[in-house]
Amino acid sequence: MSDTHGLLRENVRLLGSLLGDTIRAHLGDQMFAKVEAIRAAAKQGRLADSGENPALLAALSALEDDELVPVARAFNQFLNLANIAEQYHRVRRRGRVPGPGMLATVLSRAVAGGVAKEDLAELAGNLNIELVLTAHPTEIARRTQIQKYDEVAVLLGELDYDELSEEERAALLTRLRRCVAGAWHTNDIRTVRPTPVEEARWGFAVIENSLWQAVPDFLRGFDRELLQHAGRGLATLATPVRFAAWMGGDRDGNPNVTSQVTAEVLREARWMAADLYLRDLAVLIPELSMHAALPDLKARTDDAPEPYRALLRVLRTRLRATRRALDARQDIMADDQFIRTRSDLLEPLQACYTSLCACGLAEIANGNLLDTLRRVACFGVSLTCLDIRQDAGRHTEALNELTLALGLGSYADWDEPARQEFLLRELQSQRPLMPRNFAPSPDVAEVLATCQVIAGQTSEVLGSYIISMAGQPSDVLAVILLLRECGIQYNLPVVPLFETLADLEHAPEAMRRLLDVDWYVDYIQGHQQVMIGYSDSAKGAGKLSATWAQYRAQEALVQICAEQDIRLTLFHGRGGTVGRGGGPAQAAIFSQPPGSVNGSLRVTEQGEVIRHKFGMPAIACQSMEVYASAVMEATLMPPPAPQAEWRRVMDELSATAHPAYTGIVERNPQFVPYFRQLTPEQELGRLPLGSRPAKRRAAGGVESLRAIPWVFAWTQTRLMLPAWLGCGEALHAAREGSDAQQLDEMMREWPFFRSFIDMLEMALAKADPAITRFYEQRLVEASLRELGEELRARLAETCDVVLGLLQHESLLSGNADLRQSIDLRNPYIDPLHYLQAELLHRERQSNAGENQSTDLALMITMAGIAAGLRNTG
Repeated sequence: MSDTHGLLRENVRLLGSLLGDTIRAHLGDQMFAKVEAIRAAAKQGRLADSGENPALLAALSALEDDELVPVARAFNQFLNLANIAEQYHRVRRRGRVPGPGMLATVLSRAVAGGVAKEDLAELAGNLNIELVLTAHPTEIARRTQIQKYDEVAVLLGELDYDELSEEERAALLTRLRRCVAGAWHTNDIRTVRPTPVEEARWGFAVIENSLWQAVPDFLRGFDRELLQHAGRGLATLATPVRFAAWMGGDRDGNPNVTSQVTAEVLREARWMAADLYLRDLAVLIPELSMHAALPDLKARTDDAPEPYRALLRVLRTRLRATRRALDARQDIMADDQFIRTRSDLLEPLQACYTSLCACGLAEIANGNLLDTLRRVACFGVSLTCLDIRQDAGRHTEALNELTLALGLGSYADWDEPARQEFLLRELQSQRPLMPRNFAPSPDVAEVLATCQVIAGQTSEVLGSYIISMAGQPSDVLAVILLLRECGIQYNLPVVPLFETLADLEHAPEAMRRLLDVDWYVDYIQGHQQVMIGYSDSAKGAGKLSATWAQYRAQEALVQICAEQDIRLTLFHGRGGTVGRGGGPAQAAIFSQPPGSVNGSLRVTEQGEVIRHKFGMPAIACQSMEVYASAVMEATLMPPPAPQAEWRRVMDELSATAHPAYTGIVERNPQFVPYFRQLTPEQELGRLPLGSRPAKRRAAGGVESLRAIPWVFAWTQTRLMLPAWLGCGEALHAAREGSDAQQLDEMMREWPFFRSFIDMLEMALAKADPAITRFYEQRLVEASLRELGEELRARLAETCDVVLGLLQHESLLSGNADLRQSIDLRNPYIDPLHYLQAELLHRERQSNAGENQSTDLALMITMAGIAAGLRNTG
């Protein structure tokens, strides 16, 4: 077998060489020599493994101000190119021995384990996996750069063909050289912060450039494996994996997302969907030139000699009219000439499909036509279902102004029983609540305008209404009432989000009381969705305590819904990093409590993770296969329920980890100034990443910082603190006490615990105390450095206890691919770390923002470190 790691290194060297040639051609031999000297010093420092690198520091210190940006760009570009090479490597065929895919493995195991084939087929046909694309600000790369990187991946694939002539290979290398040069001569950093509409367009581009092809490819593979193992394939319109979005709908803490923005995103989504279907028809109409057709199809096309073409031309006309109307911002819901619902698309396409199959032309029907049908089933008329998210307090504010205007008193001052009584009475009333002369404040007017936008849409273009900080039944009922008052004609799912540690602990009781409301149980029609937040609970309580609280909350919610015969879908608000619930999807799904998956899963995919999982069609297919196989496995062969002793150990671990974490983050008076001085948290606010502010409030300390920049800031300095602080103390105490045997048993037999430790190991492997120490020496005043020493000692203790649990000699010794990935990048990330620390020092010694060259170089170092470490926020 070929050395596949060698093939990856070969591509990385090729791209690095082309980048070097570009730098030399643009900036000259002297500048190229400086970049090479810095790279060599970083590489040698890693080989020496001494924790110090005076040669690298000397090379960086010798740079002139006008050399800072080119050097930062060189290493940033290399890391992005290395990412592309690694992404392509995941799906390359050369050098690999073919074997069963993940779906085939799970299906085989299920059949061997006694699962009836008909049950397997039924589960596959009813899978309900929804991946929710979010615009959290950790995607550093500009869309124009991403397009260039995608072309690089395509060219790497073409270079892998074995039978290329010398001329063909030379031509491909010329094109690849041109792509690398194009990326180098394009600005790495956005000059202005993106708007929410621009973020949504970025999401549409992922669908257009990757998922549009990947979804039918994935379904063909799924259908093939299911037919082989269960004797029955997928239904024509089965949608085991679908997509939703928060881009343009998530207004919690983002004043830039307004009702007008949401309306514009929905309009542009429909436009892009219409455009993509028109591209499909441009293929289908020339292809479907057959004359054999069912009588009813011939009749509806007036016996046209080519009935399929005739019918699809009518659909094309309607799509073109729809696109024109959307361009003109017309209300397409007012005229049935336009494409308004999924069925408008499906009906003529299905008529063609049925007729072709009935006339013995199934082979033709199951080609491009089936792909288009499946795209319609998955993407509908708006590509994704748009979620709306808002804080519960905004709804309380709206109802408070209403009740005061009506002379009913202050809704905000009422207790929960009084609120529920009022809400239920109004929900069952036939008269409107809102007075004709009601003059709301601007904030309340915006809440009501959003509800009106929702009410003007069909249900299929919307996902759910998520309520942040929902703690009472009235928080859910309030949203339903406001939507009703604004004219909604359908029951939109309203989803409470439990995100802090206190919320998670309170979630079972809150949901029990909500499901005791008979009116609400009728409203949900047997299906309840609950969102579990990972970010804020981990930020407030520490990773270990938050993870255990999330597990216990899910267990209780499953039980409560089962008692009332209500189907539960858990919506996991996972981030990209371990500190925010991120990690390999398969392990995360299989480690959930038994019964919590049950064929249904909703999960956020955020920021840069979207590109890594779905940016290329082949990788997107792999990612969907991972989700489908993991959900099926967790449903058919769920993990064991934790034993009583395991629960006791987890309770004790949490009880130790929580104060160990909060004792530093909340109660150590040195922590906040240390954090502010060590990390680029303050400077991060100037980086034009996403449309959302870095803080919930313009003023405020660490407690007001969002979980994403909180994690991002610690990642930049390689301490990775949110992922491990508190874990080492808890695990050490248990291992040194009477629970060592229990921990070993939990590692062997409980996927939840094993997955937690594996994720912890990955975060620890990316930490680098030597780099953190350099930031500290350069940026942190001497009086605070004792805290840094303590944190690094805790990090070392955590590494030791994790290695003991895993029985590994070194971190990631059991995961060669990830170890190689980190080792490959470290020599290129190191110069960016040292350069960033120096730039931060210079910034803080002068007036921030007065040196544009320093500012730009600093932002590029942040981008490069984020690219090198991948899951950064």
